[in-house]
Order: sequence, then structure tokens, then C-alpha cells
Amino acid sequence: MIDRIALVASVLSGVCALTSVETCAQDVPGIEICTVEKTMERRTSCLQSNVDFLQKTIVKLSADHAQKLDAANRQIEGLKSTVVGLQKIVDDLQTAQKKSAEDQKKKADGAPGKDGAPAVKEGAK
Repeated sequence: MIDRIALVASVLSGVCALTSVETCAQDVPGIEICTVEKTMERRTSCLQSNVDFLQKTIVKLSADHAQKLDAANRQIEGLKSTVVGLQKIVDDLQTAQKKSAEDQKKKADGAPGKDGAPAVKEGAK
């Protein structure tokens, strides 16, 4: 945040250097250098202006970040519900796969008779 404020201050000072003195005399919101003021009233006013600017900037950035956090939290909740749905599908597929594997194993082994030997049809010798 300090870097952003420093960037704004440097851009404003660069703009003032490129424009006429009359244009820079306008009250442009931003950080001002208050040490150049000679009277205490002007210095206090300058400092208060800096404080007001910084407070407005903090409020604006806080609102922006809160909005981004809310959007990220909504996205996280959506992804959580997607994961729950996918986990249910995976569990269903695993259950179906186990059941299919058991059925295939029974078919491959053949249905054993009462004594454990494979069943024989009655008409065959």
C-alpha cells in the first residue's frame, strides 16, 4: 500500500513538473510535502489533508479487498460442493466396480456344488 501511495505521489509530482505552475496550484488529492510550509496553520492544514487522503485511500482499498474476498469465498463454496458431488460419483463407481468384479469372479469360478465341486447338469455324463 505504501508503494502505491509513493507511486501516486511520484506521478503527481511528475505531472506538476511537466505542466505550468498555475495548473499545479489546484488542490489535487494526494500526499503533499508539508515541510515547505512556513506557518504552523498551513503546515497543520497540509498534514490534515494528507491524513484525509490516506484515510479515504484506506477505506477504498478495504472495500475493494473485502469485495475480492467475498468473491473468492463464494468460489470456494462452489468448488466445495463440486468436490462433494464428484466424491459421491467416485464412491458410486467404486461400489459398482467392486460388485462387477465379484460377479465376474463368481462366473469365472463357476457355481460350486454342495461339496465344493463344480455343478454338473443332470442330463450330461
